[in-house]
Amino acid sequence: MKDKSMILSVIAIVAVIILGILQIGGGCKNSKNTGAAVADSVSAAPGSIVYFNFDRVVNEYDYANELGDATEKKIKGITDEVTRRGNQLQNQINTFQNQVNKNELTSFQIQRKSQELQEKQQKFEEYYQQQQQIVAEERATTLNKIGNAIFEYIQKYNETKRFGLIITNQGNANVAAGDAGLDITDEIISGLNEEYVAKKAKGEIE
Repeated sequence: MKDKSMILSVIAIVAVIILGILQIGGGCKNSKNTGAAVADSVSAAPGSIVYFNFDRVVNEYDYANELGDATEKKIKGITDEVTRRGNQLQNQINTFQNQVNKNELTSFQIQRKSQELQEKQQKFEEYYQQQQQIVAEERATTLNKIGNAIFEYIQKYNETKRFGLIITNQGNANVAAGDAGLDITDEIISGLNEEYVAKKAKGEIE
């Protein structure tokens, strides 16, 4: 009875881990916003306070989408391997449980196999945690690259525009309402994509 309780415990833990795998993969890729309204031409004078919609910029920035797609592909490869290993261990546990239920193993064999599966489960948990860390680092690296590219472009953009302050909003946060002529979102998106095409042609994109 003690052996069977241990088996069920191992199965439960592995099942939770395998379900947790599903949470690794979804995170980096943004869906494109095709229904966003196009702002009027920017009419703000130098020294003005202007704003841009950060969500739209990220969603419509070609570099962000291409880098996000590449990151998601890499993450999928990681999660597929984690899933494969988790399923392999689960199948071994299921086979062992069936053998125990059918009394096909001696007490010595049950004890030895239980220990073996516990060790495999521990190694799998360690592997799973390592892969989670790798995925987190991949996401952070991607987000940093996108954020840095946007920030660097805006710094250059404002060298000629000379606005007093550029603020960003996500959804309705920070900017509840504003003159359409102060919304520089379209200019930022257009400029970022033009810069990306030029850098890509020169081989300057990682």
